[in-house]
Amino acid sequence: MNWQKHIEINPQILVGKPVIKGTRLSVEFLLDLLANHWTVEQILENYPKLTRQDIQAIFAFSSIRQKRIISLCTLS
Repeated sequence: MNWQKHIEINPQILVGKPVIKGTRLSVEFLLDLLANHWTVEQILENYPKLTRQDIQAIFAFSSIRQKRIISLCTLS
């Protein structure tokens, strides 16, 4: 999954938080919805600009970020 097609980091949008391109919906916000028992279907219904690929990109992006954090922690 090429998350860069779906997620952007721009200092002019939400103070540089990663967001779904063309929206002000942050990766953090959408992950919080999922963590609070929202289904993908509920998210797509409530935010019709989003696609299933956008949601998949959130997981791909988060996975890469998590791996980077873990590798940084093991360096110390």
